[in-house]
Amino acid sequence: MKAIVKAALLAGAAWSVIPSLAFAQTAVADAEQGVVEELVVTARRREETLKDVPVAVTAVTAERLEATGATDITTLQQQTPNLTVQIARGSNSTLISFIRGVGQQDPLWGFDPGVGLYIDDVYVARPQAAVLDIFDIERMEVLRGPQGTLYGRNTIGGAIKYVTAKIEGDPEFRLRGNLGSYGQRDLIASAKARVTDSLGLGLTWATFNRDGFGSNLTTGAEHYNKDVAAVRGTLEWTPAEQFFVRLSGDVVTDRSAPRHGHREVPALNLLGQPVLGGEVLPSVYDTRAGAGDYNFVETRGVSLLAQWDVSEALTLKSISAYRSGETETIIDFDNTAQPLLDIPGRYNDHQFTQELQLVYDGERVQGVGGIYYLNATAAGAFDTVVGQINTTTATAGHVDTESWSAFADVSFDVTEQLTVSLGGRYTRDEKTGRVYRQNFTGLRSPLFGNNSAVAGLLRSNFTATDTYEKFTPRVSVRYEFTPDLTGYVSYSQGFKSGGFDMRGDVILTPSTVQGYQPETVDSYEAGLKGYFFDRRLTLNSAVFYAKYQDQQITLQTPVGTGIASQVLNVGQSHMSGAELEGVAALTENLSANFAIGYVKAEFDEYRALDLTATPPVVRDFANSRVFQNTPEWTGAFSLTYNRDLGDAGSFSFIPSASYRSAFSMFEIPSRLDQGSYWLLDASLVWTSANDHFKVGLHGRNLADERYRVGGYNFPQTAGVFFGNSVTAYYGPPRTVTLSLEAKF
Repeated sequence: MKAIVKAALLAGAAWSVIPSLAFAQTAVADAEQGVVEELVVTARRREETLKDVPVAVTAVTAERLEATGATDITTLQQQTPNLTVQIARGSNSTLISFIRGVGQQDPLWGFDPGVGLYIDDVYVARPQAAVLDIFDIERMEVLRGPQGTLYGRNTIGGAIKYVTAKIEGDPEFRLRGNLGSYGQRDLIASAKARVTDSLGLGLTWATFNRDGFGSNLTTGAEHYNKDVAAVRGTLEWTPAEQFFVRLSGDVVTDRSAPRHGHREVPALNLLGQPVLGGEVLPSVYDTRAGAGDYNFVETRGVSLLAQWDVSEALTLKSISAYRSGETETIIDFDNTAQPLLDIPGRYNDHQFTQELQLVYDGERVQGVGGIYYLNATAAGAFDTVVGQINTTTATAGHVDTESWSAFADVSFDVTEQLTVSLGGRYTRDEKTGRVYRQNFTGLRSPLFGNNSAVAGLLRSNFTATDTYEKFTPRVSVRYEFTPDLTGYVSYSQGFKSGGFDMRGDVILTPSTVQGYQPETVDSYEAGLKGYFFDRRLTLNSAVFYAKYQDQQITLQTPVGTGIASQVLNVGQSHMSGAELEGVAALTENLSANFAIGYVKAEFDEYRALDLTATPPVVRDFANSRVFQNTPEWTGAFSLTYNRDLGDAGSFSFIPSASYRSAFSMFEIPSRLDQGSYWLLDASLVWTSANDHFKVGLHGRNLADERYRVGGYNFPQTAGVFFGNSVTAYYGPPRTVTLSLEAKF
């Protein structure tokens, strides 16, 4: 209740100012100042201005991303309230996302994300290689709160949309290079042109390279380096005015060295004595990992959009897509030259999706409806190598998913000011899981090249199938107080289907063969959006309350010489909070961007099997568990100063700061939890008068803050066999980048 009151007070403070701002517009209407740009988004699968969408949305344009030197999709975290977007622990390009406390940290095959990622309206089912570098982009959108009606499965927390640039205007060739700290050297080349009046072609090639922030002191390899190549091609065909076809393809290859993290406590052997080379290293970017330096990730995709404008009001769309990927990597949990706790792994996946949409934009009725189909397979294998007792547990399996859904969202203008929207989606998921788990004597199993390993206890070997069905509704009411001020209230429900634990151990947890059940979020939201002072200020605000039911939690508990995995529907929780973001044109040359988010997330029930008890019993841990990756407060502020130099061009200076309060890495608090911190950035960009040349200087994390973004927690108190392996992964240190761009 205190959290709800705090959120209401925060929103009330912001909302109490809005009416006076609205009526005060005429008082400053004659001032010579700039105006705030009006953004168009597709949050509801149709083009609308940001102000008119009854959803909490943050939209960031390509121009803004370029001006601030944004590198990849994780920079959204520094601009969006109540959002966590990070590189997953032990990886270079795997994405984890949380919105308002809802998400998924575990990227193992078979586990679905809680925040959906979309590239041009194509759902990306797996998080591997989803840390998308920013190039050839039009904008990015973050939709906060359940988006189950229009975006469907696994958007229970929200959705992130990566919208690529269209082929428009005159032929263009663009070449951009980046040189910076730690040997950074990036090159991006793109060409776009209309070959004929009806045919357009676009091609972008990019390579991103950087030496490591640290080193592997055992092997001499780079640590936290970057070696990524990407290519994206687009063909657009307009055979007639009412027809449009877009064929797109992309390939991303990541050959960066594996990230093993940083040991936070000294390594200990079975007797509790220090392990040689297991000390805590002074640099958080260094490691002594001896498990290996090979890492390879590749994803590829192709999509086909076909659009027919049947009339001025009616449009038919078909979106067909196929994506696939492979990963081969290793994580040295113990961070020593010895194989105390090493995890070699490989993943592969593929998916086919087909969506048919009917979009209607009438005088008083607007809406979108359609059907969606997904057929996907996610598979993989990994070894858990416990070297002190010469034991390996091999794990392998796959999950096949077939999903059907039908959806509709319709808005009706009751009056010129009042609009009511109703929507719903029916989803049917069928999943088949295959799980294999077996003990071996020896370092690594036959799955990873050790054919001399001696097979031991077969812990799991089962196949199971289950079906999950759900109807998720949405309703909203929007009222236009003035042409520049809109308010809304909404209710929406999100749904994430159940599944099977790919680490499931039938010996330790026999119920794993039954799988886990779906989870749902019911969200209530109210917001105000508007322009003020003759469109020199824009404010977007929202308050929300959400109820989380049958919440899925992934647990890994050391038991004896092994690690017991559980994916449980632990019970229920609730989240409440508020968000405020805006842009102010302070003078003709100076503007400010700001955002603040507050969320309070608490467990009401957390029933899990206590494997440390003899015999194991089910307990309610709600009073001792917290939400992971969910800081209570997030904030961002930046200034943009633009100066016209006449024939000499123009320049802009953008200093910025972002804040995150303390948060926990896992539901169980640990020494890996991160305290509050600030990140300070600044950019200086010169643009030629003809807009053909740009030079930028971008500084990120200028205060050189050290902050954790992930970790693994297997301390000696949990099991003496794992080498007291408490490992953390850190965000980038201070970097400075010089960017050079030529456009013809």
